Amino acid sequence: MSMFKWDVVDPGPGEPVAPNQRLPWGKTVGVGAQHVVAMFGATFVFPLVMGLDANLAIMFSGICTILFLLITTNRVPSYLGTSASFVGGVVAIRTQGGDSADVTGAIMIAGLVLLAVGVLVHFAGSGLIHKILPPAVTGAVVMLIGFNLAPVVADIYWPQDQWVALLTATFMVCAAVLLPGFWARIAVLLALVFGYLISWLFDGVFGQINSVLGGATEATDHDRVSMAGVKAADWVGLPSGTLSDGVDVVHAPSFSMTFILLVLPGVIALIAENTGHVKAVAEMTGDDLDPYMGRAIGADGFATALASLFGGSPTTTYAENIGVMGATRVYSTAAYYVAGVVAILLGLCPKFGAIVNATPGGVLGGITVVLYGMIGLVGAKIWVENRVDFGNPVNLVGLAAGLIVGIGDVTLKITDDFSLTGIALGTILVIVFYHLVNRGSRGGTETGAHEVTRAL
Repeated sequence: MSMFKWDVVDPGPGEPVAPNQRLPWGKTVGVGAQHVVAMFGATFVFPLVMGLDANLAIMFSGICTILFLLITTNRVPSYLGTSASFVGGVVAIRTQGGDSADVTGAIMIAGLVLLAVGVLVHFAGSGLIHKILPPAVTGAVVMLIGFNLAPVVADIYWPQDQWVALLTATFMVCAAVLLPGFWARIAVLLALVFGYLISWLFDGVFGQINSVLGGATEATDHDRVSMAGVKAADWVGLPSGTLSDGVDVVHAPSFSMTFILLVLPGVIALIAENTGHVKAVAEMTGDDLDPYMGRAIGADGFATALASLFGGSPTTTYAENIGVMGATRVYSTAAYYVAGVVAILLGLCPKFGAIVNATPGGVLGGITVVLYGMIGLVGAKIWVENRVDFGNPVNLVGLAAGLIVGIGDVTLKITDDFSLTGIALGTILVIVFYHLVNRGSRGGTETGAHEVTRAL
């Protein structure tokens, strides 16, 4: 088929719509809108916790989704939302004194590395990656990335409003598990709305709260919900202004090898995410998408690098949108083009961005305490789905030290100006120690396939 020509179909309820087909445009817009809602919560929560601009992230998620579809020649229906894989590295960069330009510079290089991996996979096949990064290793890296973030919740978000955080976390857990179908898929968005309402209610009932706001050093009296920025924002305009650290919202990246090493482990997580995503889509559509695996990985790398070049957030393929496809059985790439355009338009609405940026700290505390734990447990999910044997000392002992170093934020000082810390050091030890003691054991299933989709 030509790139922008889909066969128009209108099947009965429950009958599938293939990637190269589309419903009539009215229904296609409706499905596209569902994809926007599904990716919404996580796509603008993660920029907030990384200290980047949510409006810019939403806009680039739309641009990058369209680029992904073009690079994969409309064969892999997917939405590219904000990646959580770099959150731990970003926290480490800021802890070591880096600013937003250092953050986006490091992530840009990571994106280019992922692009190079995609090119390698496209021409050499995926066997090489599975040999270097078997499920035992990939699961450990994803786990330490997630659990390394526990202090961020404990020290920054939760103390801003512990009761709102607890109520928001409780609501999110219940919504994600107990609500039916599509509603469970948008639990993050629903939790944001719930947290906002609870914060507004608490302001009215209990008055101001005394706590330390994120980035501040002393406790102050303040409203949980402040709409001053929302009232001042324009309805239409390009993302602009400054971030909390004084860097412009749209900015050029800066580069530091120390900071780059802190985010490179995120590339391993993205390889696992994209591989699992493509396999999941192939299983749903019945298509053989292995020839497009390298394109998908490379497209995500290119998208991450492009967004970072302008100060945007890193991207990844979203399992939330697999959920929408599972519920609707509509796999049409046309719906994803619609979703991309809608996201770009939202990114051009500063008032929307101001609402996002006004999210109370207690709400973020409740959401991130669940999300960060889920990132870590995706690592366990990789182990379980690939039947990694922890009776085998290669897995038990080979991974142990790296996990503790990554989760505990252990530092190895190499020179006065250079050290390896936490996620970066933990990832290196996981890979080196595993292969040091591995004598032909695959540490998992014989296929070594990364059967994982994001649980966010």
